[in-house]
Amino acid sequence: MVEADFLYICHYNNTMDKELILKEILSSVLSDLDLVTQVKLEKPADSNFGDYSSNLAMVNFKNISERFSSPKDFANFLVDKIKTKDQKSLIAEISVAGPGFINFKLNGDYYLLELEKIISNKENKLINLGKNKKAIVEYSSPNIAKPFTIGHLRSTIIGNSIANLLEASGYQIFRDNHLGDWGTQFGKQIVAIKRWGNKSEIENAENPVEKLVSLYVKFHEEAEKDDSLNDEARNWFKKLEEGDLEAREIWQNCIDWSFKEFAKIYNYLDIKFTENDGRGYGESFFEKMLQPIIAELKSLNIAKEGKEGATLIFYPNDEFSPLMIAKKDGSTLYATRDLATDKWRLENPRYQNEDGSSPLVINEVGSEQAFYFQQLYRIEEILGWYKKGQRVHVKHGLYRFKEGKMSTRKGNVIWLEEVLKKAKDEAMKFTKDEEIATAVSIAALKWNDLKRKSEANINFDWDEILNLQGNSGPYMLYTYARAKSILRKASPKENINNKIEISLLEKSLLQKITDFPKIVAEASSEFAPHHLCNYLFDLAQEFNSFYNKFPILNSSLERQFRLNLVEATSITLNKGLSLLGIKTLEKM
Repeated sequence: MVEADFLYICHYNNTMDKELILKEILSSVLSDLDLVTQVKLEKPADSNFGDYSSNLAMVNFKNISERFSSPKDFANFLVDKIKTKDQKSLIAEISVAGPGFINFKLNGDYYLLELEKIISNKENKLINLGKNKKAIVEYSSPNIAKPFTIGHLRSTIIGNSIANLLEASGYQIFRDNHLGDWGTQFGKQIVAIKRWGNKSEIENAENPVEKLVSLYVKFHEEAEKDDSLNDEARNWFKKLEEGDLEAREIWQNCIDWSFKEFAKIYNYLDIKFTENDGRGYGESFFEKMLQPIIAELKSLNIAKEGKEGATLIFYPNDEFSPLMIAKKDGSTLYATRDLATDKWRLENPRYQNEDGSSPLVINEVGSEQAFYFQQLYRIEEILGWYKKGQRVHVKHGLYRFKEGKMSTRKGNVIWLEEVLKKAKDEAMKFTKDEEIATAVSIAALKWNDLKRKSEANINFDWDEILNLQGNSGPYMLYTYARAKSILRKASPKENINNKIEISLLEKSLLQKITDFPKIVAEASSEFAPHHLCNYLFDLAQEFNSFYNKFPILNSSLERQFRLNLVEATSITLNKGLSLLGIKTLEKM
């Protein structure tokens, strides 16, 4: 978990968040009474009671009960003390309710000031969680010569959003695509191409990867009849590791054919990587580091040869089951390549924090790999490479068919390119503009995924994925476009009349807008984009309620205030959606 020392601090031209100011006031009052406790604020379910509520009188009563007859009596005493501490005139009204709850209504002028600052800065200033810190976010990571399926969509967009959130929160971000371009599967692919493939036909195919997948599926079908094919595949992968020219040539062809298709998908989804000229460091980049890693772990007596001849890492006190890093024939595995990757990152000055410490390294990978990453992270802690919390596995669930998990071996997959095309076709039913249809379809797919907790599995359902109504990407785009339409129709700005009365609905919308930095900090520190989605959807609903209830362009005294509210909403929606990797539309 990222340290969130400044989780509740946000800066608007050197002023602080309303929650922090209020908490400081309450903490100061308690300190004067020699009471030290964490101050918690809640938002009342009924906004008529106030903007915030605290149970601090009830929590602290037992420590001061000799001076007061009840928590409510203590709460009334605290109210007078709080009023004297409120030097910024943040609080408009304080009341005591029930057995001792203290309710706070904030000064409307405070919100007007915050509104002006958001508009003048064109954004809500975000919280600097990552000051002087670096983070590597590894995401997408498809396998060469295998399909880019709907399943890869999850890692790609969740990882991209997490990178955006951390970058907005002050981290220097390195976006890596750890391509699966090494491993025993290439022995199988080489055998399949040599036995049943035609390189010229694959080269000239409209979709070369589809040809490669068909060959890969055929290998497994044939291997079920003839097990010697598996030995042949292992032999070819060993040749590949040893630098055999024919093996290397076929392997490189597979990479080139695959990345042409991957690049097209990344461009369509507006996904970018910073490492290795935008390709990311695939597993093969670390090939020459694999044997030295194995030798180093053996020399430290951390890795030993097992009974079957494979090289295994054994954990102290059998904390985990042994982790294999080399097979009995000497060929390497995912763990070997991941260890080499993480050591290289550790020793690369590009990734070190200013104080020389290790960066935060995030792997956005499916939840089925959870135990493996526990094993990997633990051995890196034992080696002293990374401290606890510097390696993070962000788990995502799987897209599933009703009959079970997708499998490349069985050819039971849905290609992402097919999903993107069908989503766009669906969006074209609502507009004749191809550019708008593209943006709407991508927003639909990204929002459908990001709005839920990443570790949850998703049953593949075309109707849900392509939903253009309700809690959906298109609804969010429409809300933003509605706000921009109002602003285009407005005349030049006027000064706000400070005598206007702000309704509870307008105040609630204003509060929601000013909560944006705190929500971004929460989503960043928990690596959880769904927190931001929930917030933005609530904001859109409140804005649309405001739009439907109040005249805006036809207002008199309230006109400029309401236009400012519209503009602040549009700024917040635009910023929030961009952090999720969703492009907004000025018109729909």
